[in-house]
Formats: sequence, structure tokens, C-alpha cells
Amino acid sequence: MMVSYVSYHFRQMVKRVLSVYLFLCLPISIMGQTDPEYRMELGGGIGLVSYQGDFNGNIFKNQQPMFSLLAKYKFDPRQALALNISYGTLKGSSKYEKTYYPNITTYDFKNNVLDVGLRFEYNFWPFGTGQDYRGAKRLTPYIYIGMGITACKADKTEMGVNLPIGGGVKYKAADRVNVALEWTMHISSNDCLDGISDPYGIKRSGPFKNTDCYSHLRLSLTYDIWAKCRTCHNDRD
Repeated sequence: MMVSYVSYHFRQMVKRVLSVYLFLCLPISIMGQTDPEYRMELGGGIGLVSYQGDFNGNIFKNQQPMFSLLAKYKFDPRQALALNISYGTLKGSSKYEKTYYPNITTYDFKNNVLDVGLRFEYNFWPFGTGQDYRGAKRLTPYIYIGMGITACKADKTEMGVNLPIGGGVKYKAADRVNVALEWTMHISSNDCLDGISDPYGIKRSGPFKNTDCYSHLRLSLTYDIWAKCRTCHNDRD
């Protein structure tokens, strides 16, 4: 009888312990399971663009506003492919440049520029809330490189390819909201973004030698869409 009495109370104690465990831990488990990963980001950005070329060599000089639309496809928490469409203004002047131009006295320009680019991004740490992916961080630095097309309205519309290279830092402000601050150098194949080609009278050799460039400092805000199907793509383990 004594053995049966002890066994009965032992079973009751185990049931109570399990009940408390399930009460405390099950909601956390369910919350983690219902916090999905997302495949894409959509958003926009605002920043400053600076022309670097024959009439300006300072990235902090003659900065002009630039606006962007962007979309990202995320392969995983570290890698993404990003499409950027940006519109702004390039501005420069020979007035304050300590350079001799053989056939120019004073030259000023202010040209509209459209940039469309595709780039590969790499996060130094997995990016996320920490619930959607084990070990993910809300804050991470990142780098990128890609290829783009530049269209600039000078005396006529100038076209060329550009090589965007840069980096920045991104922060997961909420479960589906991302904020990023980045700086990009666009190395262009065109020497007429300022409206004048070879003002020194020296012919260039190579697709990116002695050409006009522009740098872009941008603050962007994006929103996660397209929840990942965990049943079909379970890569959390």
C-alpha cells in the first residue's frame, strides 16, 4: 500500500511539473515558429550624390540630393541581390579648381542623372531578429559590388555603364522593417557626365580610365515581404 501511495503521488508531481513547463515554454516555442523569414525587401531611400571628375575632386563638395527606389531578393540572412533605381543631380565647377584647362576659362554645370544598378550584397553577420534565424543579429555591417547603367542629361543625353562599390551598416528596427546607411562609389565608363570630354586634351585608354565618377551617401528604409515557406525550405537546422 505504501508503494502504491508513493507511486501515485510521484506520478501526480510529474504531471504538475510537465504542466508548468508546457505553460511557460509552449508560447515561446509557438512564437518562434510563427515568426517567418522573408525573401524580399521593398523600399526607398534619400541621400546626397557628389560628382568626381575633371571639375571636382572632393567627395564632400557640391553635394546634391538623390532619391532611390530599391528591391532586394535575399538568398539567406547573409546574401542578397539588390536592384537600385536612383535619380539626382550632378554639379561641378572649374572656378575653384587649381587646374589648368587648355581651352576653358570658367565652366559650371548642373546635370540630372539617372542610375539603375544591380548589385550583390554580403552581410558580415546573419541579419534578422534572432527569432527567424538562429544567431541572427539586428545590426550588421555589409559590403557590395555590382553593375549599373548611368544616364545623364547634359547638352545631350549621355549613357554609360558604371561599377558600384561600397558598404554600410543595416539595422532591423522591427520584425519586418530595415534601416540602412551606406556609401557607394560609382565608377563610370563615361567622361561626359559633366558635359565635356577630355578638357585636358589627353585621350584616355581603357573603359574606366580618366572618366567621371560619382559617390552616393544614402539612408534607406525597406519592408520585408514574401514569407518563406518553412515546410518546403527548412534550412534552419
